[in-house]
Amino acid sequence: MPVLVVGSVAFDTLKTPYGQANEVVGGAATYFSITASFFAPVNIVAVVGDDFGPEQLKVFEGRRIDTRGIERAAGRTFRWSGEYTGDMNEAKTLDTQLNVFERFQPKLPAPYLASDFVFLANIQPTLQLAVREQLPNAKLVGLDTMNFWINGTPEDLRRTLARVDVLIINDKEARTIAGIDNLRRAAAAIRKLGPSTLVVKRGEYGACLFQENSIFFAPGYPLEEVHDPTGAGDTFAGGFMGYLASAGDLSDGCLRRALIYGSVMASFAVEEFGVSRLLRLTRSEIDARFNEFKSMTHFEV
Repeated sequence: MPVLVVGSVAFDTLKTPYGQANEVVGGAATYFSITASFFAPVNIVAVVGDDFGPEQLKVFEGRRIDTRGIERAAGRTFRWSGEYTGDMNEAKTLDTQLNVFERFQPKLPAPYLASDFVFLANIQPTLQLAVREQLPNAKLVGLDTMNFWINGTPEDLRRTLARVDVLIINDKEARTIAGIDNLRRAAAAIRKLGPSTLVVKRGEYGACLFQENSIFFAPGYPLEEVHDPTGAGDTFAGGFMGYLASAGDLSDGCLRRALIYGSVMASFAVEEFGVSRLLRLTRSEIDARFNEFKSMTHFEV
């Protein structure tokens, strides 16, 4: 089944201890769509400026990504600049230029309205809710957010959370939404707001899956070097949602496998700058690392 993603396409300038990349194609919807396309067809809704041309669009070509939902607006494409120093789990933002993204009003092409699997990437909660309301028959709706919205528009976010099935955020964001430091108790409080499933990303330490009667934890893949963590969370979400869309199954076992695939995909993304590693990735490499994950975490009782 196709998966729909609504979010940002951007130019990123990145600096880490391993080097620097200037104005590479990034954005939440970019990382998500490239990743999810390994598992299922993807419909992407985003906005770019006049400076986003055929060369940049090549990141989506040759993949199962429908780009009819990428709107072209007069002006410059969204730009973000960040630096990673000692803590590779968190970037220091050096510059943000919203440009055409500031006026983004998601427009869904008619074929997208039948989407069963939907991911609302990190944008204003009122826009996320407006998209959600156009998709009343969606089978599974996932959502990402950040502290800017959690702290700045809490009521808008609560209204949006009441309409989604899966929330995918990091541990700091989970604690902030709930106002509770203990992660297990915070997860229970968040689930009462609407999402039946909470996925908590913990960077190099892995991810947790919270449901009504179960908790599942997946460790982070032990990499020797992390060159660029930018987009790791969106890549994780792409693996998670893409696998679920391909399986068409929302059982506990399938959700757990989706969590592992999310971790697998994120582990590849951070190996090189921007989306370059994802563009060279093969399905055989994905499956090999998935099996490696399985062997690392399996034990007899």
